[in-house]
Amino acid sequence: MKKLEAGVLVVGCGTVGGATVEALLGQTDIIQARSGVSLRLTGIVSRTFASARRHGFPETLFRESLESALEDPDTDIVVETVGGVETGEAIIRAAIAAGKHVVTANKALIAERGTQLFETARKAGVTIAFEASCAGGIPIVRSLYDGLTANRIDALFGIVNGTSNYILSRMVQEGSSYREALAEAQREGYAEADPTLDVDGTDSVHKLAILSRLAFGVACHPDDIPTVGIDSLNSEDIAHAARLGYVVKLLAVAQRHDNGVSLFVRPAFISREHPLAWVSGPFNAVSVYGTVTGHTMYYGRGAGGAPTAGSIIADLVSIARGSYAPVFEHSCAWDQHDAVAVVPASRLAHRYYLRMLVDDTPGTLARITRILSDHEISIASVMQAESDESTPPKPVQVVITLHRTEESKLSAPLEKITALDAVKQGPAPITIIDEHPE
Repeated sequence: MKKLEAGVLVVGCGTVGGATVEALLGQTDIIQARSGVSLRLTGIVSRTFASARRHGFPETLFRESLESALEDPDTDIVVETVGGVETGEAIIRAAIAAGKHVVTANKALIAERGTQLFETARKAGVTIAFEASCAGGIPIVRSLYDGLTANRIDALFGIVNGTSNYILSRMVQEGSSYREALAEAQREGYAEADPTLDVDGTDSVHKLAILSRLAFGVACHPDDIPTVGIDSLNSEDIAHAARLGYVVKLLAVAQRHDNGVSLFVRPAFISREHPLAWVSGPFNAVSVYGTVTGHTMYYGRGAGGAPTAGSIIADLVSIARGSYAPVFEHSCAWDQHDAVAVVPASRLAHRYYLRMLVDDTPGTLARITRILSDHEISIASVMQAESDESTPPKPVQVVITLHRTEESKLSAPLEKITALDAVKQGPAPITIIDEHPE
């Protein structure tokens, strides 16, 4: 049997880069026994080698210059773990120019500039593998381009950000406020000091842009995908969701329609019976609905050095075996395929939850429901908290759920409700997600 081997240069030695180097140095025999591939680490490129020294990596592997490291004929594949759109692109383009294959975990770069990079790589006769860019150690990219080949994908629902899921899990399970849950996530190392990209939905929307391109052929820049984060959620919404039989999750959703594919990232209510409702803490999960296989779900650790390094190693093995090249030529020839139309979120119909704070005065609830009725929006249920009979009376919470209605029809009536003198806090709608039919 022909011996398969590849020389690997790792650029960046942070959390993911360090874990990748550890795996390449410490798991060599396991990797070779399981795959038949010998992966040889030819060097580590980093701005500073402080982290590499803390890991105890051999200093003979340290390379201060990317340019000179790329000249090494023993290097076949470059692993980019530095991150950042501009920096990451510069590293990958340099690797392509040197005739090296690339493996990357850079979700922002692939989401925003993948089409151009893939075209450049294909013309140069090399490949770019990116399993590690979506959901850490979960092999969702591989499942979409390989395991589900027989299927037309009709829907994809993902919990793809561990930080947000950890925060929501604490709010659901412990009754914590958003700020309390965020602080706990930061103490446990699940959230950065600046968690903005996680909690505002940016991280999730990058992953959705990549996954929807693989699943549906949608060419959509992340900036064009409607996105709402969890930073505006109230713990009272979490409690009401539980009373109504739902769990709140930050969902990345893509669904096929007759006229295209819809995409969005937002907090949503899902039935506590849905498998995604069980996904807790920093874990990720992606539900995929296909025409042949039906509903499949992929679950695991969606972030962290070791899980992400596992995905990088899998890509390295695929490239070394030669099995990834035909996949890259077809599934990742994004510039060669006709793009599928994107259905505006405003034209989607969902059920909705509304919560508002109103004066407990005669006729207030009637005026609210009349506004909804005048706009042909059908009410499914109404709950009003009892007044505490204080003097003067305090505002009370009103919770309304709506039957399916087009999103574009909500803005006008909600503006009118918010403008009512008796409404002290206007309704911020939360989508109720129904199970996708198989």
